[in-house]
Amino acid sequence: MSMNEYGADGEKENVGGAAADGQALVQSLPGEAYGDAQIQVLEGLEAVRKRPGMYIGSTSVRGLHHLVYEIVDNSIDEALAGRCDTVSILIQKDGSVVVEDNGSGIPVGMNEKLGIPTVEVVHTILHAGGKFGSGAYTVSGGLHGVGASVVNALSEYLFVNIHREGKIYYQRYERGKPVTGLEVVGDTDRHGTVTTFMPDSEIFESTDFDIDVLSTRHREMAFLNRGITIELTDERPEGEPYHKKFYYEGGISSFVKYLNKNKEELHPDPIYFEGARDSVNLDGTRETTTIEIALQYNTSDTENIFSYANNIATTEGGTHLTGFKSAITKVLNDYARKYNFLRENDKNLSGDDVREGLTAVISVKLFAPQFEGQTKTKLGNSDVRGYVEQIVNEKLNDFLEENPAVAREILDKCLLASRAREAARKARELTKRKSALETTHLPGKLADCTERDASLCEIFIVEGDSAGGSAKQGRDRKYQAILPLWGKMLNVEKVRFDKVIDNEKLAPVVIALGAGIGTDFDVSRLRYHKVIIMADADVDGSHIRTLLLTFFFRYMKPLVQEGYVYIAQPPLYQVKRNREEYYAYTDEGLARLREEHGWGKEELAMQRYKGLGEMSSEQLWETTMNPDSRVILRVQMEDAFAADETFNMLMGEKVEPRRNFIQTNAKYAENLDI
Repeated sequence: MSMNEYGADGEKENVGGAAADGQALVQSLPGEAYGDAQIQVLEGLEAVRKRPGMYIGSTSVRGLHHLVYEIVDNSIDEALAGRCDTVSILIQKDGSVVVEDNGSGIPVGMNEKLGIPTVEVVHTILHAGGKFGSGAYTVSGGLHGVGASVVNALSEYLFVNIHREGKIYYQRYERGKPVTGLEVVGDTDRHGTVTTFMPDSEIFESTDFDIDVLSTRHREMAFLNRGITIELTDERPEGEPYHKKFYYEGGISSFVKYLNKNKEELHPDPIYFEGARDSVNLDGTRETTTIEIALQYNTSDTENIFSYANNIATTEGGTHLTGFKSAITKVLNDYARKYNFLRENDKNLSGDDVREGLTAVISVKLFAPQFEGQTKTKLGNSDVRGYVEQIVNEKLNDFLEENPAVAREILDKCLLASRAREAARKARELTKRKSALETTHLPGKLADCTERDASLCEIFIVEGDSAGGSAKQGRDRKYQAILPLWGKMLNVEKVRFDKVIDNEKLAPVVIALGAGIGTDFDVSRLRYHKVIIMADADVDGSHIRTLLLTFFFRYMKPLVQEGYVYIAQPPLYQVKRNREEYYAYTDEGLARLREEHGWGKEELAMQRYKGLGEMSSEQLWETTMNPDSRVILRVQMEDAFAADETFNMLMGEKVEPRRNFIQTNAKYAENLDI
């Protein structure tokens, strides 16, 4: 997960809603009539530069990284076609990126229809490429064939060196337009494409690549495409360059082992199976869909299933995920009935029961994926569900029959989950107590806002009664709600679900948000569209934030995925000078204050805040809660499996990974209260 900085009203605008190539874009100012003057035709890649958010999602750091993904995806498509096995990514000292593969190289002949080189077509025309029924690719990822042209459009400069047929070909572009022709610049005995580009600072909020984000993404790509080597190098750090090589002969089986590395596995090796299904089109051509699945149970009660279509993470699932869930529930119930794990009068295991403690990766590759929505997060091909169900029904059943010891471990785990869920339900019914989860009353300590439109409302979850009191006095009562928490917070990573829903510290949070918990969580029922964690700027405050984020990630994941969670940023310092008050939120901010005001190194009247309770209600409002002056961080889940790994490492049962993390990162710790 990552946190992006938001100021003023706490929002950043994403540029969106673009015209496609040569498409009309309607622009009208308030009060203007709609007529001929308001129709603007954007030719070529102008539409991409005018509305980049339409093509890469945003101009934030997320969109910046998408440029790298698009070029790498083209190389991976070469690998899937059997023409490439190595891809390298280099971030140079000046921030430019070089992506190189050993594929066949972009074709260098002339395009008969357009009268320009094919290389130029690929880089300057939207929806141009070899992935639209030409037979050159059976599978492809990327943005509907717009990858290279969009990257070109959003780069200050881009140039390609193509090694093909014994020659090196070169062409350079600037902000999407060719500035040279296609030239032969040398001889070669290699083959492949080398793309170098510099993201355009006129387009992006930042052009500083995050090497950890790129590492996570390309490790994932290597897992999903076994036998492919992906190398990542960053020359920007002082001293030795950062260098990683990702290669996994085990493919997604290695992926599952990686995901479970901080967990106690129920059986030593992941269960892996694959299969293919052919279909015939109306024109008689045949298409093949390949399916790979790897799964392994662990002793936790957390479900982690990651699904992909053509290497694209389908974070909203789709037909392949639906087919998997349906089939695994059926197979395990059938096996349990056959071997008397379930008696005649016992209820079937539910989907939640069979997926408790399950880590799985589902990867499908098909010729014509249908994604729901522009962001490609949900697979819509209806036939894929049936294909996945058939393969899971057949292969998983065979595995259980051939490995009865592992089957028993899995079924015992599922039955334990079922009994725990049933026991929790019966206990609540028998006691008939009015717990916070069974009443429509809001928590007593909640100071609610008066506005009923959830999109305008925000709730501050505040550490401690003292800070809660200041926040209640200083807030804007119309749209800001305050929920104080006190006492020791539950670490949900170490307890079962039935303990979580009964916890007196977390129950007020669940009720206040109003959207349920676990599989019943429905983000459309949220009572507030900003959930702001406001804790002290010290070690205890960091712990509170981590515990709450763990709870949201495990039991209200859409809350995090869809960007409703924020972190308040109270100031670290108050500085008084000549009856003026200044606030600094970081040590760097304090240094900037000194520089801006020419204070030099003289002993200023300065207070370092250790807790929110040290501020008056007026100070808390002005520094931390006022939308016109505050700074808040939006929590964004850039990568689901990396987030899962982090939470499990920091908050899980195994001590060793946590100790290693602390030992490695202790030297970076600042402002320790010791």
